[in-house]
Amino acid sequence: MNLYLIIFTAGTYKVEQVYEKHKDLFVELEKHFTLHLVNYTDSESIPSHEYKMAFIASGGVENAVVRFFSILPYPITLLTDGLNNSLAAALEISAWIQSRDMKVKIIHGSVPNMVNQVLLHHQAFAAKRSLKKKRIGVIGTPASWLVASHVDYLLAGQRWGVTYTDISIETVEKAFHEITEDEIGPEASLFANRAKGIQEATPEELLRAMRLYKAIRRVCQEENLDALTLSCFSLIQSLKTTGCLALSLLNDEGIPAGCEGDLQSIMTLLMVKELIGKPGFMANPSFVDLARNEVLLAHCSIPTKMAEEFIIRNHFETESGIAIQGIVHPGEVTLFKCGGECLDEYYLSSGHLIENTNMVTCCRTQLKVRLDKPADYFLHNPLGNHHILIQGNYTDLIQEFMQQNRCKPRIDRFFKTIYSLIQFIIVSLCEILQIEKQEKL
Repeated sequence: MNLYLIIFTAGTYKVEQVYEKHKDLFVELEKHFTLHLVNYTDSESIPSHEYKMAFIASGGVENAVVRFFSILPYPITLLTDGLNNSLAAALEISAWIQSRDMKVKIIHGSVPNMVNQVLLHHQAFAAKRSLKKKRIGVIGTPASWLVASHVDYLLAGQRWGVTYTDISIETVEKAFHEITEDEIGPEASLFANRAKGIQEATPEELLRAMRLYKAIRRVCQEENLDALTLSCFSLIQSLKTTGCLALSLLNDEGIPAGCEGDLQSIMTLLMVKELIGKPGFMANPSFVDLARNEVLLAHCSIPTKMAEEFIIRNHFETESGIAIQGIVHPGEVTLFKCGGECLDEYYLSSGHLIENTNMVTCCRTQLKVRLDKPADYFLHNPLGNHHILIQGNYTDLIQEFMQQNRCKPRIDRFFKTIYSLIQFIIVSLCEILQIEKQEKL
């Protein structure tokens, strides 16, 4: 991995001198990157697609940064180890940038801390780059009940570089009828043997669900899809099976796949895959306990890789087809959703999976999560229905990623109101002080 540092230093620039003065940091960075030190006056030589960052090497460079501001990669990040008054310069530069209503971040601290921050920053940068030109298949039409989960294809493409492509449900139906018994029998048997048990479902239903998985897999290959969302309820009517098994297995394979034609959730699943390399569980928040700060997440299509063991069930709402009841090991989790019609908002919280439940009134996989953020969000200002559960705590990485892409966090309306009130009070006080100052003059 290449890391190009755009060097701002006072006096005559000599790469050897810069390296020697900041050797402790550079040596540690070189354990992870091929390091390139480039004077700010030569920054045009850096290939546009490469990973680069401004390095404030000394004090007295504030005016140079202002003059060459356009060369800084956005969102702006200033790396400084504090030597030779470099932190003081970075603070002045940061204040100047913020005064122009632009975001800026300073990476500073101990050498190990700075290296970790750069690695986190690079991981988010790499994920952003990998998203470009990804193709998301929209098979069928979004479910009619997803009234707030729309996405503007054009704006999504401009912000993220992805392409949403519509594919008719008939395409999958045609492929379904072309799949032979030989293509599904052995795989269905292997899958059944992996399960802890089978309830309600019949061998015939399992074969039909496996046939649908093979059909969708074929469409993915033919259409060159990197991810997909499926109008699964319409397939229940035409093919007499559910998409839950297909979506579970596709996610197992590293192809993000969501149900109900949810355009926002499939983008979130794709982000998780590119950023973390793990599948996520797309689920309904089914119950919220404000007193315990807990939410029960439930759906029928969890990736089997996320489960310690799983049971083959039928689909909750229709009592037909195949669904997955996954039993997931308790531990740290992350709850995440990218939402908004422009995919420019997000919700993010760490938490702990504390219990697998088995209620008769919810979808088959049921995970109770105690959140580290107030659960009021779901009742006061939610980003819609489906949210994505990830095993492990990845809040720092996701936060970095969303901030790099200029997305804004969704906050509780109560806190939003308080924040707006504080802003109003501050502005009013400033106006009063200004008036008093003018009157004295």
